[in-house]
Amino acid sequence: MKTNPAECLYCTKNQTQQDLMIKICDLSVSELFLFKEQSYHGRTLVAYKGHVDGLFELSDEERNAFMADVAKAAAAMDKAFHPDKINFGAYSDTLSHLHFHIVPKYQGAFGWGGVFEMNPKQKYLSDAEYTQVIDAIKAAL
Repeated sequence: MKTNPAECLYCTKNQTQQDLMIKICDLSVSELFLFKEQSYHGRTLVAYKGHVDGLFELSDEERNAFMADVAKAAAAMDKAFHPDKINFGAYSDTLSHLHFHIVPKYQGAFGWGGVFEMNPKQKYLSDAEYTQVIDAIKAAL
C-alpha cells in the first residue's frame, strides 16, 4: 500500500508523529527519533528523509547510506545502553514510508525472547528522562 506524502507523518511532521516520537537529530540520509514509549529502554527509529515505500526503491548508493545510518544509530544505542541484543523492525503495513525500528532488548526485561510489541503503552518518561536518553544517544553518535 502506497501512502501519499501529504498524509505521511514522517513527511508532514504532524501531531501524530509528535505524539509518538521525539526527533534526536539528522543523519546522512535519514532522521533519528526516540520513540516516546520506552518499554524497550533506548528504542529509536530511523526514517528515510525522502518518501519511499521500501529499500528496493532506493539506488544502491541511497540504500547503503540509509543502512549505514541504521547501523550508526544501533551502534550508538549499544554504546550508550549496553543492551543484550538489538532487534530491527521494518514494518509498514499501514504507513508506507521507509523506516526502521531499532529496539534494544535486555535479558529479564520487558519483551525478552519475543517479537517486540509496536506500542505496548506501558512506559513513558518525564521530559528530563527523555532528555537524558537523547543526550546519551547523541554522545554515543
